Amino acid sequence: MRKKNNANKMLMFSICMLLLVAMLSGCNGNNNGNSTTAETSAPTDSPAAEALSFTAGTYTGEAQGKEGVIKVEVTLGEHEISDIKIVSQETSGIGGAALEQIKKQILDGQTLAIDAVSGASLTSTAMMEAVETAVKQGGGDVAALKAGGVKKAGEGKTEKLEADVVVVGAGASGVSAAVTAADKGAKVIIIEKTATIGGASNLSWAGKFYNSSTATENGVKVNVEKEISDWIVNNHWRVDAAAIRQYVTKSGETYDWLTKKGYITSFLNFAGEQLHVLPAYETREVTLRKMLAESVEKNGGQVITETTAKKLIKNEAGDVTGVSAEKLDGTTLEITAKSIVMATGGYAANAEMVKESFGFEGINGGLGQNVGEGLKMSWEAGAKVPDNFGGQMLHQTLVRATKNLKTKYKPFEASYPLMLSYLPNFMNVGSSGARFRDEAATLESVAAANTSAFNGAYHLVIVSKSQLNSLMAKGMSGVKAPSLPGMPPEFYAEFADQFTLENPWSNADQVFDAMVKNGDGYKGNTIEELAKNAGMDPEIFKETFDKYQEATKTGVDTEFGKAADYLIPMGTEGPYYAIIAEINNLGSVGGLLVNTKFQVLNDKRVPITGLYAVGLESEGVLFNDTYVGNGVGIGYSFTSGRLGGEDASSSALKKVQ
Repeated sequence: MRKKNNANKMLMFSICMLLLVAMLSGCNGNNNGNSTTAETSAPTDSPAAEALSFTAGTYTGEAQGKEGVIKVEVTLGEHEISDIKIVSQETSGIGGAALEQIKKQILDGQTLAIDAVSGASLTSTAMMEAVETAVKQGGGDVAALKAGGVKKAGEGKTEKLEADVVVVGAGASGVSAAVTAADKGAKVIIIEKTATIGGASNLSWAGKFYNSSTATENGVKVNVEKEISDWIVNNHWRVDAAAIRQYVTKSGETYDWLTKKGYITSFLNFAGEQLHVLPAYETREVTLRKMLAESVEKNGGQVITETTAKKLIKNEAGDVTGVSAEKLDGTTLEITAKSIVMATGGYAANAEMVKESFGFEGINGGLGQNVGEGLKMSWEAGAKVPDNFGGQMLHQTLVRATKNLKTKYKPFEASYPLMLSYLPNFMNVGSSGARFRDEAATLESVAAANTSAFNGAYHLVIVSKSQLNSLMAKGMSGVKAPSLPGMPPEFYAEFADQFTLENPWSNADQVFDAMVKNGDGYKGNTIEELAKNAGMDPEIFKETFDKYQEATKTGVDTEFGKAADYLIPMGTEGPYYAIIAEINNLGSVGGLLVNTKFQVLNDKRVPITGLYAVGLESEGVLFNDTYVGNGVGIGYSFTSGRLGGEDASSSALKKVQ
């Protein structure tokens, strides 16, 4: 009996001790989080959990993005990042979505160990810099908050899906392919690495749809046979004549197809060229998403964004049967399909790849997400690298000074150097100091871009004091500009009312001095001093300058034959300025060899079963070594997508039967 009582006493004592420990543990938990709740504190496995210690308050940070300043207000609790308010941002679309995505990742993970968003790396970096500045003001340990890397919730998980057609990339060509395939009855899954639908079409100006119904209604008709013949000759016969014929004869139908889908373009007779101006920028993505909803999703398919393709899946016979991709949360997505359409936009944002294949070192003016993984996956699956691989869409001149000048001057004034780079009235030299072209090439965007790129990473536009004085007195008419600079409309949209030949350039001397101070151009009181400061060979530049001066006096340019009307005297009095001008690459051209069914070919030029390509990646069949069209890029993207999606779905549905 005594033994039983002792046992009961021991049991009661043990229970009491356990309750006491539990109570103490609960108290310790409350003390450690006295200013936050379990719901708002950092995850216990977060690498930043021990770094969440701040002086509570709201702090401001800002940083320079790709096109403007990004400003944020960060609210900090004693042990948490409570909120991030984006006060101002540089852009919408991909950039705008990137800011919201980064904000969510920081708040959800209570960490600054964040990956850049695909396609918006500069915007992402600026956002992070702005937040870090604010966190530092609040006493946060930025290094600790960035430690440990990014942990993704879906790592190690695999999700499997099936479709008739899977499209990789949701730009103009990818969306067109997906919509057409779905309309033909295929179940379609389209994946896109960014959060934005539309790709480069969201940035483009106009497309070319030959002999569209609206073009013929406006009395503009192209002689198809002559257009095709001239195209082939101008590209030195190193093209696929059947592919050119298909585009020229079928692109007009694409205009009607887009119109029927609600993507309304406006016809423009551009000096005899049939261009179709794309819808208002803010409506484009909305319209493309609606097209996908009414076709792809309505037919049981899916539109999956923020998912990056990693590898093509093949069977034992070498047929492509699917694609492996990674979702934003780290989950592996395996999609099997009868037809796989590559529409990933090329590799123009991969500077190393562009330099290796084309020798170009200018600016990527296209999309930051286009780094070539679609091509590499296809090559690994057996696709042939085309013999003319390397071509680029060099299409505009840019001036390095513009971005920095806009932080101090109004858009019109900040664009002074840029405008001069588009006029034929100024001497252009390469890095050595030698002229390399008749500057009238600046009047045509493709000619301007390619003549410059052929001579190095940049060129210099030389401006003298007397010319600058003429600009300040009478505007561009003072230097006898033949017409307004042929810049894209978006370049002068902010100052369209001031964009005239007669408008005097006030403060031009101050603007050019600021350009030099910012390191975006050069100045010299003498020709020799300018050459030294700009890194040119003094003897070469002096000889070039003297020959050009003589040409302005005689009206005869013995070196390049520039018209006398463009030979404006430079005077003999300094200072002289040199503007750094660079070339804008809108996208790569080609990388996969396709037939007229948009099937990807292998080294034997035989189709790889199940693999298709549309858009820029397939565009190499149209050009020899570089893009020379006007509106062809976007016109071909929509057309190849429409036709390629139709072929991919037809093949897939036959296999199902």
